[in-house]
Amino acid sequence: MTDDQRLYWVGFNHVKGIGPVRFQALIDVFGDAQSAWHAPVDALRHTGLNSRIIEELIATRRRLSLEKLWEQIASQGIRVLTWNDSEYPRLLKEIQQPPPVLYLRGCLTPEDECAVSIVGTRRVTPYGRQVAERVARVLAQNGVTVVSGLARGVDSIAHQAALEAGGRTIAVFGCGVEQVYPPEHRRLAEQILQNGALISDYPPGTPPEANNFPPRNRIISGLALAVVVVEAGLTSGALITTQFAADQGREVFAVPGSIFAPACQGTNCLIRDGATPLLQPEDVLEVLNMEQMAEQRAARTVLPADSTEAQILALLSHEPTHVDEIQARSGLPIEQVSATLVLMELKGLVQQTGGMNYVREELAAYNVG
Repeated sequence: MTDDQRLYWVGFNHVKGIGPVRFQALIDVFGDAQSAWHAPVDALRHTGLNSRIIEELIATRRRLSLEKLWEQIASQGIRVLTWNDSEYPRLLKEIQQPPPVLYLRGCLTPEDECAVSIVGTRRVTPYGRQVAERVARVLAQNGVTVVSGLARGVDSIAHQAALEAGGRTIAVFGCGVEQVYPPEHRRLAEQILQNGALISDYPPGTPPEANNFPPRNRIISGLALAVVVVEAGLTSGALITTQFAADQGREVFAVPGSIFAPACQGTNCLIRDGATPLLQPEDVLEVLNMEQMAEQRAARTVLPADSTEAQILALLSHEPTHVDEIQARSGLPIEQVSATLVLMELKGLVQQTGGMNYVREELAAYNVG
């Protein structure tokens, strides 16, 4: 999708009352966001939108200059991902009513599909701090991306521990992704940008209002395979995340605690209601079969990077094939074939057996052939 198309998705993201369902309905009727954005009032009425939302859309179209808005977003180093973009997180796209637009700072990688969310109270106890640090560290050391909300307490502890363990972490905002809340976590946010991402489905400029945070929790759970609740009172926002997780089919882990501690009442109730007790960080790896996922992730690193590599790999077997024969059978220029084979050898896809003869490596043959 081009930026010229994305800016219309951003435009609809500014219209109050148009969420994933109504936006999809507009796409179904008009074919694309640009046509829906410019649709006349009479045509909009036939889409099922009520008069209030149509008035809001018309007012937003008059108020916004999409071109200036896009320039502001680009100038702040923010990327826009939509449902139609290949980089849009696969796990999140699979939930019911995923956000049509994500605003991103930093970067996402294929490895982030192996992610676990860690959430909990802002008023963390020394016990909760110790548990959050250890869980995040063990997950990060095993190649699992840690997802949380950058809030005070458990969230920020999990982000920091993952980074200190050399892992990746993703923070989901309840405001515009260009502003950090709480402000004392600016330095932590900058560190996350070096090995992770800051994400929001709220447009830049959206303030961190209280009612923004419960809905963003669906993204915290949606980005992950499981949610770990370290400490949570009976009214903690972390419990909202577990409700979303259950609806999304995610595994929910809860750390047991003292029956006398207010910070443990919510987690103990989760266990009573069916959440998996987290007795040690390795429990998450075992239940989600993370060891197998790590092997699959390693295998993906030796898959062809593009159509040229795939074409050449398909021509090879365990019997040596000369580069001239590869060139003749592929129809590619000899210079391109030679250069590609060098890169493929560095990646472990192929092996030169001497005299410019090549064979497929066993792992590559297993995963591609």
